[in-house]
Amino acid sequence: MIVWLNGTHGVGKTTTGALVRELIPGSRVLDAEKVGETLMDIAPSLPWTGNFQDWPPWRPLVVETARHVLDYTGGTLVMPMTVLVEPYWREISAGLAHHGIPVRHFVLHADQDTLRGRIDGDLVMGPSDFRLRYLEPYAEAARTWLHAAAEVVDTTRLTPAEAARRIAESVAVTP
Repeated sequence: MIVWLNGTHGVGKTTTGALVRELIPGSRVLDAEKVGETLMDIAPSLPWTGNFQDWPPWRPLVVETARHVLDYTGGTLVMPMTVLVEPYWREISAGLAHHGIPVRHFVLHADQDTLRGRIDGDLVMGPSDFRLRYLEPYAEAARTWLHAAAEVVDTTRLTPAEAARRIAESVAVTP
C-alpha cells in the first residue's frame, strides 16, 4: 500500500510522513522528489520547464520506483509529495492501480495565513519564495479537484504528531 501525503510546499508533509512511518509497522518513506532530483542530474540537462514534474519521465518513474520498492520490501510506502496538476495525479494513481497497488491519498491542508506563517517561520529551510509561489496553485487545485480526490487532514490547528496519528489510525481501520 501507498500512503500519499499531498498538499502545498510548507504544509508539513515531510515531517508528518516521518511520523506516519513510525506509526505504521513495516512502512518506509519514499520521497518522489528524489526521482526528480535524479532527472535534474542528467547531463546535459533535460529541457527546463520550471518543474521536474512537467518532464514526461518523472511520473512513470515514480510509479515504477514505488512498484519495485514494494515488490522488494512489501509493507507500506509513505510518500510525501506535492502534486497539484490533476492530469499528473491521474497518471500516477492510474499507474499504481495498473500494478494493483492500493493508494490512500491524503491532503495536508492549512489555511493560507497559517501556511504563510509556517513558511516565513521555518527555522530549517528559512523563508522561501519558492514555497510561497505555490500557495495560489494549491488553493486553485484544492478548489477544483484535489480535495475531492483525497482525504483532507486540516493541519491548521494540529501538530504534525496529531496529523500523523489521524492518518495512521485512518489507514489502520480501512483495508
